[in-house]
Amino acid sequence: MSEAEQLPASAPEAAAAAVLEALNATDSNGTEAINATAKFVATPEGTALAYGSLVCMALLPIFFGALRSVSCSKSKELGENGYDSGFRNGSDMPETITSRDAARFPIIASCTLFGLYLFFKVFSQEYINLLLSVYFFGLGVLALSHTMSPLMSKVFPASFPNKQYQLLFTQGSGESKEEIVNYEFDTKNLVCLLISSVVGVWYLLKKHWIANNLFGLAFALNGVELLHLNNVSTGCILLGGLFVYDVFWVFGTNVMVTVAKSFEAPIKLVFPQDLLEKGLEASNFAMLGLGDIVIPGIFIALLLRFDVSLKKNSRTYFYSSFLAYIFGLGLTIFIMHTFKHAQPALLYLVPACVGFPVIVALFKGELTEMFRYEESPPEEAGPKEDPSETEKKDQ
Repeated sequence: MSEAEQLPASAPEAAAAAVLEALNATDSNGTEAINATAKFVATPEGTALAYGSLVCMALLPIFFGALRSVSCSKSKELGENGYDSGFRNGSDMPETITSRDAARFPIIASCTLFGLYLFFKVFSQEYINLLLSVYFFGLGVLALSHTMSPLMSKVFPASFPNKQYQLLFTQGSGESKEEIVNYEFDTKNLVCLLISSVVGVWYLLKKHWIANNLFGLAFALNGVELLHLNNVSTGCILLGGLFVYDVFWVFGTNVMVTVAKSFEAPIKLVFPQDLLEKGLEASNFAMLGLGDIVIPGIFIALLLRFDVSLKKNSRTYFYSSFLAYIFGLGLTIFIMHTFKHAQPALLYLVPACVGFPVIVALFKGELTEMFRYEESPPEEAGPKEDPSETEKKDQ
């Protein structure tokens, strides 16, 4: 888990998947990473504040990311049926994870993790982290901008002169013309991008923990919002595979811990245990890898969309899985703090987040309905039909 390292995630679908792999490669290394700095002994108050803050920060992207995933899914369906979906750019479209993707993911994540381990053994850690910082700076600015965009739309008054822009780059001419880049944005998007860039420069120059957390929260929220599991079975395959992955790399080898200590990127949430003593200049951190947020989070978001599909004005499965996540994360922190050893958070989160909703479904007699629920990826959707044509048919 849990206090370990670094994700993300976030904007374009391909980049989201790549960041998620990196995220999971470093998501599970607890107290060893925390206490790696000097011989600092945290006070009970400082420890409680740090752990409590991490739990609260973990819940925010799951809760709001799940809500935004519902709107995201509805917009995608409208777009598939020929209506204006509201997704002007490919980076806003959700990436659907199929059962094949889920089965391959632990293998890809293991190769990525071991590759990073070899890189840190062979090459200079300083130069690798410099490249990673620049890479995640770009991803972080885009992720934070995308996260802020809905909020900015509400903040700006209706009278604000919001001009529309389009960045178009094509190849060829005439009938053979092919679009390479077609990005539409407005003045509000530019303001979000400017604010995000300021945060990015702050992170690059200072590596301050608040800037790190702003990027980390944006990565996590974007991951939960834009990475969609197509059904509950796929979610079980993904979580089951990463359950084994997490346990093996934390308990079976020192690879996870080594990479977690060496990897510097905003793919973790951190909170200082010495905040009460040193204020904002505190430097002894408790850490939570974004993999322990996004992986269960996309499953919880799927259950919320399943709740919506039932049309019962109930959020039973979402709340049961959300409470299960709180229980699993709390149990991880308790065991890690008790035994002073790195813990694979998915060892506790996966049984909780899958088991609780399944028990609820069994109790309500909806288990079959839950596992039959399916979200089709865009390429599997039927041909689009002009809404005007549909109206003519109805007449």
